Amino acid sequence: MWAIPEDTKMGAVGKDQVLGILAEDYMTPEAVELVERARAMAPRLAERARAAEAAGKVPDETVREMSEAGLFRVLQPRRFGGYELDPRVFYRVQMALAEGCMSTAWIYGVIGVHNWQLPLFPEQAQQDVWSGGTSVLIASTYMPTGKAEAVEGGYRFSGRWGFSSGVEHCDWIFLGGLLPKKDGSGALEHATFLLPKSDFRVEHNWDVLGLRATGSHDIVVDGCFVPAHRTHRTNDHSDAGCPGRETNPGWIYKIPFTQVFQRAVSSACIGALDGAIAHFRERAAAHVGKHGAKTAEDVNAQQAVSEAMMTSDQLKLVLFRNYARIVECARTGTQMPVEERLMQRAQASQVPKQCAAAVSELMRACAASGTYKSNPIERVFRDIHQARGHIANNTDTYARAHGAVMLGLPNADPYI
Repeated sequence: MWAIPEDTKMGAVGKDQVLGILAEDYMTPEAVELVERARAMAPRLAERARAAEAAGKVPDETVREMSEAGLFRVLQPRRFGGYELDPRVFYRVQMALAEGCMSTAWIYGVIGVHNWQLPLFPEQAQQDVWSGGTSVLIASTYMPTGKAEAVEGGYRFSGRWGFSSGVEHCDWIFLGGLLPKKDGSGALEHATFLLPKSDFRVEHNWDVLGLRATGSHDIVVDGCFVPAHRTHRTNDHSDAGCPGRETNPGWIYKIPFTQVFQRAVSSACIGALDGAIAHFRERAAAHVGKHGAKTAEDVNAQQAVSEAMMTSDQLKLVLFRNYARIVECARTGTQMPVEERLMQRAQASQVPKQCAAAVSELMRACAASGTYKSNPIERVFRDIHQARGHIANNTDTYARAHGAVMLGLPNADPYI
């Protein structure tokens, strides 16, 4: 049995009790070990965070350490050297990393999740990537801006995409495009195209508010050939649409794409908020302002830290409650009702919004001296607000989509 540390610094209950680790059977010994490795890395990530932000890139050393710790293998098939674990383990690892550096956790999420998507592709695509080494990393940008012209054996592919996080650490990439549906209707649907590094170039233009170390640069492709076996109809969750299930029959590869990916771009915010809470508590306990007031005695500071901790707690409870339903449906082959899927999508998109509100109050309670770059909370503030800009975290769109269906209108979200 894995014991909860005596000094968890999380109030009345321990952090791992909040996450429910002891109560969840999916936290196998290897899963617990992976989360512990991520947690042990967090202090080093925090030490590197400021330099990483200045460089606009997570250090190669950090990516190497994550790889050597097996963190990128959480969702990878066992037959390719992975752990093939419950996605909830993946999100726990991501949150642990985010306590040290949200940029690191962000690229971990959007790169590591690809080891779950590639197994849905035809076997030949999996061999193309992993036959030469199973530690190869895949970047992505799913914007449907790619232009695909059907040619013999595949497609002639071109386009420009933004926001490819961590691409400089990767040898392959998933790119979004549109293809005609196979039903002959003439309608278009989203597709994912898999390309090697030799077929695209990186345009270095990532100069933004937060998540600066993610290096989420633009990608350009000029008329490369993509064989048909390196394409996947992203929203076709049937066995026919996911031919890789023939060789990867595990239940985790039966979860719909959105239900895996969306939480990979929201859960890091929770871990980053936890890191900000820890910094704030340490700072507030010792800080005395210019006028002699102790931050710990400031009622605004007291309320800010309490509300931030409640926000983190509540978001974790919803995340793991909802994902238990996703796992149940995947294991039993049951399709979750559309109303429930839409509500879960809206709830996941709310995570950065609620974390941003909480960290904003922590920043306010730091007062003027807290706005210096030397204050780690200042960086977390910017990082979480940057995360709100991701399309998967568009709270208004997904709340309205859910609300419309609940009021009797048809579902307008093609990705759910």
